[in-house]
Amino acid sequence: MDATWIDNFKGLSRLPDDLRAALAAGSQIVSVPAGTQVFAPGQTADSLLLLLAGTVRVHQTSETGRDVFLYRVHAGESCVLTTACMLAFEDYSAEGTAETDVTAVAIPRKTFDDLVAKSPVFREFVFTAYSRRITDLFTLIDDIVFQRMDVRLAARLLELADADNIVHATHAMLGTELGTAREVVSRTLAEFHRRGWVEQARGEVRLTGREGLARLAKSSGAHG
Repeated sequence: MDATWIDNFKGLSRLPDDLRAALAAGSQIVSVPAGTQVFAPGQTADSLLLLLAGTVRVHQTSETGRDVFLYRVHAGESCVLTTACMLAFEDYSAEGTAETDVTAVAIPRKTFDDLVAKSPVFREFVFTAYSRRITDLFTLIDDIVFQRMDVRLAARLLELADADNIVHATHAMLGTELGTAREVVSRTLAEFHRRGWVEQARGEVRLTGREGLARLAKSSGAHG
């Protein structure tokens, strides 16, 4: 397989030529349409996916049936849960769903294990991505436990908005993103609307006051 995709990943571009060739030969490029379940709880992690294009949303369902958003994997990134499962030989405990059409490189376990054993550069790539995402997850826990919901919603709206300042999501979907009830999101959006920061339509939120949302997202009163 053509090895040029390796240069899409900063940590892998330093691999020596023989290991670049081994990684390319031992991997394959896969395409997954939007909406496809990439992995599910109880499944075995048999390949590490490196995203070339698209977004995968990783989420977990609690025993009460509530869906909790964990993180997104973007182009140029790998999935930390898959990495953890492959290193520990454990099954998945959460679900990954393709939010968009996805193109990725699948590195099978044998190739993964060989490179982790042989290559300091590959090990550094794996563990750097792993530690960065673990830090993100601790931030998520901190946000859920300590941060005000209006602050979190303002930040998430700014993050999810497209080039036209539109967030394509229902109140229920935003509740899932933030680990809270739809009603809480609805009340908070109503307050944002009163302040002139958003306008709402079915299945979308238009940002009309990004400056106000940004001030709130950065406010020093975010904790407490």
